[in-house]
Amino acid sequence: MSPKTKQNILIPIVWFCWFFLLNIKSFADDKPIKLVLQWVPQAQFAGYYTARKLGIYEIYGIDVTIIPGGPNVSVIDCIKTGKADFGTFFLLNATKRVAQGIPLVNIAQVSRRSALMLVAKKSSSIFRPEDMNGKKIGIYKEDFSDIPLAFISNNRLDVTVVPIATGINIFLHGGTDLTNVMWYNEYHTILNCGYNADELTTFYMSDYGFNVPEDGIYCLRSTYDANPEACERFIEATMEGWLYAFQHPSEALDIIIEEMKAEHIPANLAHQQWMLARMRDIILPDGGYEFSTFLSEETYEMMGQILLKNASISTLPAYNQFYLPVGKYAEK
Repeated sequence: MSPKTKQNILIPIVWFCWFFLLNIKSFADDKPIKLVLQWVPQAQFAGYYTARKLGIYEIYGIDVTIIPGGPNVSVIDCIKTGKADFGTFFLLNATKRVAQGIPLVNIAQVSRRSALMLVAKKSSSIFRPEDMNGKKIGIYKEDFSDIPLAFISNNRLDVTVVPIATGINIFLHGGTDLTNVMWYNEYHTILNCGYNADELTTFYMSDYGFNVPEDGIYCLRSTYDANPEACERFIEATMEGWLYAFQHPSEALDIIIEEMKAEHIPANLAHQQWMLARMRDIILPDGGYEFSTFLSEETYEMMGQILLKNASISTLPAYNQFYLPVGKYAEK
């Protein structure tokens, strides 16, 4: 190889390395990112914890601190006050907050399928929606109630709604004939309490015209406007965290159990295994590893009609003001 040829090869390499190092430095100069989750550590958030633990966020040049959620942690307050830059939130609940005037934007609709369901014991002779007439339905207060109430209204059911704060004890002890649960969480708890799946009747809201996905990533519009590149890197690193968690579930579960113990949360490995498997079904409903964070206008409008009919909002925020397609996973 001639000296001139070597020079022609080395110059592009040197320029590439210089450009790469400059970009890494610019990434490192970004302020640390704080993410608040809507609940305590569990496999529902495996992608975030995995991305942090394995240094995936660092590879993307961002320093991420995770703030665990819980009953005394308000995602909205954390974001509004600047305690957190990003937060995870249910689509329905975020829409209600934006309708109240909070300038949130959805920058990634992570879940693709609703995990909300109603469960009944077959011993209650409930097999179809019409069998619910005259029955008592336990419904979680506030943020979990919109879809079940819409289901009741749409099916013209004459039922008694029993507001419940949390848990399944009222249902287990016969205080209600049905209860609303999340597929990845409380439904499995019912199974762990001694019920077989064939002893239960399940009503997946996604099968009844209410396929409103839940978990998304939100920030203030001003946060996005100030640094859209950091938002994009955060989303893409997070989805790589989910990919790794789904491809290496044992390792991801070890990370989750470690986080749960650090927060003094009771850790049941079998339950977390179930939850991680269901999160894969929810985030990748078509199977494979084709991730998408795109929120379609059709889904948004369908969800908005539910909130309007329930009188949970008076006006639906404009789709293109509520949702911003960020990064490669937001492609249609």
